[in-house]
Amino acid sequence: MALDGIVIANIVSELNEKLIGARISKIAQPESDELLFTVKGNSGQYRLLLSAGASLPLIYLTGENKPSPMTAPNFCMLLRKHIGNGRFVRIRQPGLERIIHFEIEHYNEMGDLCRKDLILELMGKHSNLIFCDDQGMIIDSIKHISAQTSSVREVLPGRPYFIAVTQEKCDPLATSEQEFCAAVFSKPMPLAKALYQSYTGISPVIAEELCHRAGLESAQSANTIVGLAQPHLYRQFDLLMEDVREGRFRPAIIYDRDHAPVEFSSVPLTMYGDMEQAECASASEMLEQYFSLKNTVTRIRQKSSDLRRIAATALDRCRKKHELQSRQLKDTEKREKYRICGELINAYGYSVEPGAKSFEALNYYTDEMMTVPLDATMTPQENAQKYFDRYNKLKRTFEALSEHIQETEAEIAQLESICTFMDMALSEEDLVQVREELTDAGYIRRRYTGKKVRITSKPFHYISSDGFDIYVGKNNYQNDELTFKLASGSDWWFHAKGAPGSHVIVKTNGRELPDRTFEEAARLAAHYSRNRGAEKVEIDYVEKKHVRKPNGAKPGFVVYYTNYSMMIGSDISGIRIEKD
Repeated sequence: MALDGIVIANIVSELNEKLIGARISKIAQPESDELLFTVKGNSGQYRLLLSAGASLPLIYLTGENKPSPMTAPNFCMLLRKHIGNGRFVRIRQPGLERIIHFEIEHYNEMGDLCRKDLILELMGKHSNLIFCDDQGMIIDSIKHISAQTSSVREVLPGRPYFIAVTQEKCDPLATSEQEFCAAVFSKPMPLAKALYQSYTGISPVIAEELCHRAGLESAQSANTIVGLAQPHLYRQFDLLMEDVREGRFRPAIIYDRDHAPVEFSSVPLTMYGDMEQAECASASEMLEQYFSLKNTVTRIRQKSSDLRRIAATALDRCRKKHELQSRQLKDTEKREKYRICGELINAYGYSVEPGAKSFEALNYYTDEMMTVPLDATMTPQENAQKYFDRYNKLKRTFEALSEHIQETEAEIAQLESICTFMDMALSEEDLVQVREELTDAGYIRRRYTGKKVRITSKPFHYISSDGFDIYVGKNNYQNDELTFKLASGSDWWFHAKGAPGSHVIVKTNGRELPDRTFEEAARLAAHYSRNRGAEKVEIDYVEKKHVRKPNGAKPGFVVYYTNYSMMIGSDISGIRIEKD
């Protein structure tokens, strides 16, 4: 989600609270389109990040510093000259535009008190940082926009600054019900689109949320909505704008079932009712955390792309092999019929006339009459031997295929679990053991560099509400380690039934587990499995002493025969994770 006018209003409210009266002690330009201010005020020191990046324009307060180039760019040097020791006196947002004005007071070379205006425009590929004097004339900008680049507005030194009007949109903070109905319900387009195309600062997500709050279909054409639905939608719109005007913001990040960030907002998004919504202390914290997590997820996806391709290719090959083996195994089902035919010929062959093409005999296994085909050119003994030869061949094929199918199924289960664990990876370290497993299994050729692979990834460590330690494996190697090295016989073992996923170990230390701890461990087993996100997941649990690993079994594969089961959801919010 891009920054919309509501999130920017939240940011402006936060900046006014913390930065008004604060002095600028340092100005840096870490990137070509990014500024980092170090600001000191009565409430402490802050770092203010301003980014006019085309792909990701941003603004937030952060505690992190960034390395700067050895030689400061010209725009940075200009700002240092004019406002190097300046003081923020006003921070404002015109209407609900995606624009922030920083009015800064400073002394010039003559000792006179002056004001400058630093303007951040957060408009996607048109984002910019523009530095103006107190008369609204552009002194310089981080991006120069000439008449050849834009026919709407030039952004060059010496030109007057103004907000480019490219679309006829209304100010949502100052609209009446009559104006709202005329602007929205006259458009022959989906209702959500009519909302965000009629008002500044309203994003598609907020438009969808307004439709959801009003109980209207966002895809319904706006000009077909009549009756009480119109004032009802306006009422929801007005309530939202009232929250913005009064500064009632609730910044939060919405996570999907894989705990990946999917959205952020400064107002509650009721349309994501089935997803986890983690509230943040401030808009800055929300933006910094969201984009940090988003970048982490993206980076992990990129780092694991080769592993995913290798695993997916091998899995596809194994499934095709299993399908072929299953068809071949089905062809061996007639082997018992051949054996019975041979036995019946040996039992009743003395009564078969020479040259007969078949004969009927009583099948003493079923007490039914059975017709046995014969080769007229062979004796009864030769026909019997022919049937036994066919039976023995199919029997050998059946035994070999049964063993091969079992191996293929184990290989498929291992690859499916590897794919599941790649989806769970939260860092590059989590992928190291996954790569090692693929290498040990022969899917990746091992490169001998003389160095031992360094394993730093550790299992998840949770603490139950009753104070019990719960460990969750991040891959098959960690599953084996938890189950057969960390766990003792009286500890409890949990796993999603019939699905690849993590082994979950609850350390009992000789104590009896409360029901709540059983449920929390089961939720973790459901969450860290392929069935994550399902409304109910079946979980098997048993004391660790009943879990066995067959000889030659794949990593993470175990067997157990006496177990309990429960159906439970995969929501793990509220279970405390321990940072080891």
